[in-house]
Amino acid sequence: MTRPLILHPDRLFPADKVSRDIARNLYESVKDLPIVSPHGHTDPSWFAENKPFGNPANLLIRPDHYVFRMLYSQGIPLESLGIRTQDGTEVEQDPRKIWQLLAENYHLFRGTPSRTWLDTVFHDVFELDVQLSADTAELYYERIDSYLQKPEFLPRALFERFNIEVIATTESPLDDLRHHQKILDSGWSGRVITAFRPDPVLDPDFEGFVDNLAQLAEITGEDTSTWSGYLAALRNRREFFKKMGATSTDHGHPTATTANLSAAEAEALFLKVSRGNCSAADAELFRGQMLTEMARMSIEDGLVMQIHPGSFRNHNKVVFDRFGRDKGCDIPSPTEYVRALRPLLEAVGNEPNLTIILFTLDETSYSRELAPLAGHYPALKLGPSWWFHDSPEGMRRFREQVTETAGFYNTVGFNDDTRAFLSIPARHDVARRMDCVWLSQLVSDHRLQEDEAFELAADLAYNLAKKAYKL
Repeated sequence: MTRPLILHPDRLFPADKVSRDIARNLYESVKDLPIVSPHGHTDPSWFAENKPFGNPANLLIRPDHYVFRMLYSQGIPLESLGIRTQDGTEVEQDPRKIWQLLAENYHLFRGTPSRTWLDTVFHDVFELDVQLSADTAELYYERIDSYLQKPEFLPRALFERFNIEVIATTESPLDDLRHHQKILDSGWSGRVITAFRPDPVLDPDFEGFVDNLAQLAEITGEDTSTWSGYLAALRNRREFFKKMGATSTDHGHPTATTANLSAAEAEALFLKVSRGNCSAADAELFRGQMLTEMARMSIEDGLVMQIHPGSFRNHNKVVFDRFGRDKGCDIPSPTEYVRALRPLLEAVGNEPNLTIILFTLDETSYSRELAPLAGHYPALKLGPSWWFHDSPEGMRRFREQVTETAGFYNTVGFNDDTRAFLSIPARHDVARRMDCVWLSQLVSDHRLQEDEAFELAADLAYNLAKKAYKL
């Protein structure tokens, strides 16, 4: 059965006419604002090389763990989706077969954010007017494949078409940033910047940690076998990232634990973890100490600090061993912030020239911990609903639980945090619609003046992200 693909103009807006009309007007005022994407995982080589994206499967399935984790949950092997294995064993190579598999199972995404994003991409980018299904799979493949060969579908052309003002990618300290250098040297006006993600050299549990320290020493010329040399090497890389456009760091620790050890204690702990024989408690303490060290460095160099805790990474060991990290196996965990962050906040939380953006996958912490913390400490801001919760429902819950204590101006607008480049406009559109819905309810409840709502709509869609991330 073939169904039409229709994007209703009032999608996500309230059912009652008064609030819906207000939401419509607010949305009209912000829907065409430039996109500021201050945190994400798109591949900088796309914009450096500016080559065609390839085929539909390579673009829309293989990089998107939102897509293949759902398929895997229904018993579809990752090998059949063309996901490369660690040992190089054979996987499906035919992109048409991979695409057909998605089409046959597209019903699995009903009601999910992925369905919203993909349908918007299909409709707005590729001008398709029927829904994806087993019957329309070939039509979809041919249309998308042919469009991707056109000059107007090259990465830089889409960047400009999407009205992206700036996009941040995320790289390891061990990355040479050659793609970013090539972008800078190209003369192209598009702004693609990097963000400093030091987990490979901060987390003793990160695979290859000891070898990573040796590589960090080689890159920087610092002696990373000593505590002072290790810190100097990190400052060296932070400065390099800043020169390449970075305005932020990003930290994906399993918890929000921080520490504020004495210099002697920190040095002794580093010597233990750097030899690769530390306990789990030592590793957790070291990660906590390094968050405080990174915050101190942010005061020195001005980089905005993002903390993304609470994900149990690579929960499925079978998949991790066979396919590696970032294969849809990360699971949210309960996360405590009040006591965990206190050592860091006692050290630097009152610094007005420091910005720390906190994220969570534990929504129970919004009103109990995160909003009160951000509503007090000058250094803290709250990042938007993230990852498993960057959905209409998650965005609504975020505003409902955070606004009463932290307000709007201790939040930082929206970021898409995605590898799926073509979905970025759709994700920002959902966020803008949902924020306008929330504002419309405040206006219709006579808790907010309408002219204030228009100012807030622009701030939430554009201004807060630019300010918070120093863009």
